[in-house]
Amino acid sequence: MKNYIARREKKELKIKGETIVQADTLKTFCRHVFEKLGVSTEDADVTADVLVQADLRGIGSHGVARLRRYVNGLREGQMAAMPNVTVVHETSTTTLIDGDGGLGPPIGVQGMRMAIEKAKEIGVGFVAARNSNHYGIAGYYAMMALEHEYIGISLTNADVLVVPTFGRNAMLGTNPISVAVPSGGDYPFVLDMATSVIPKGKIEVYQKLNKELPIGWASDELGIATTDSGQVLHNLNNKMGGGLLPLGGVGEVMGGHKGYGLALLVDILCGVLSGAGYADTIYPKTPDGEPLPANVGHFFGVLRVDGFRPIQEFKATMDDMIRRMKDTPKAEGQQRIYIHGEKEFETAEERMIKGIPLHPKVVADLKAIAEETGVGYDL
Repeated sequence: MKNYIARREKKELKIKGETIVQADTLKTFCRHVFEKLGVSTEDADVTADVLVQADLRGIGSHGVARLRRYVNGLREGQMAAMPNVTVVHETSTTTLIDGDGGLGPPIGVQGMRMAIEKAKEIGVGFVAARNSNHYGIAGYYAMMALEHEYIGISLTNADVLVVPTFGRNAMLGTNPISVAVPSGGDYPFVLDMATSVIPKGKIEVYQKLNKELPIGWASDELGIATTDSGQVLHNLNNKMGGGLLPLGGVGEVMGGHKGYGLALLVDILCGVLSGAGYADTIYPKTPDGEPLPANVGHFFGVLRVDGFRPIQEFKATMDDMIRRMKDTPKAEGQQRIYIHGEKEFETAEERMIKGIPLHPKVVADLKAIAEETGVGYDL
């Protein structure tokens, strides 16, 4: 595939072995890969956009590094290239959709669009989805509501990695929560957070660097907090017990039970309410260990601000609140207080101009995918 960055410019932009690629180039490549695997152009474009937007916002764990996961899922039949997404049940304010095992991003976009349309008509809209797959960054869908100056909510459950408070085995996903709220200032408020202390990828980084984990990030097979990154990964990969700890860490002293409660709430809204998988019933396998469709669940909500008060009044109050947060005295040694989403918006603006840095291992995997699918790729 044609690379829109000149060879000379690429050499100047490379940092610590990273390759810099423009967002449009990356999105075009991903779209072509999905199309080669039988995905419709519309769904391929949506899925490619979700992946690239994650990289633009500096969330590399959910960016094009995840392309391999989608490619394998489509090839092996765990993800349907051309799903028949259906409405299972609907009221004036709610909808339940069945994703038929399709790619998560198109199902997520469809669900959020439905919630937005209901909010336009009634003032609020809520949509649950079942039989879906990994849908990327939760914030992508919550932010769709911002185009209409609405408040957006996006939740998803995920494969089990997180141990419940006082438990031994992983029973919950990192189960993210995202809420996007419009403002009149430079950036809206966009909360996009996992309900675990850290993602699994952070453990992998520490393992590669042979570093000990901070105490409170993960637990071993006995449910005891551990600093051994290699042991945690081995246990997770082999379902031997232990795993990531919920937000707040081990036990109740630092509020770990609160993070556990948030993760459980996400599983209730995404899994139990929708009829999707939940806890350790998500990502099921056959008795022979062969993976079955994931049955991931999502939950989307939209609130029309003017259903409560005039939008301009609301945004003026939001701006005042944000200004008060940012202008409060800084902790010693700190120069700035951030509002949720601010760092990501600034990163995206910079990367839209300079390009997206990709780790050498990610580049190598993208090249391998290009060869496997017959999609041209020039880095």
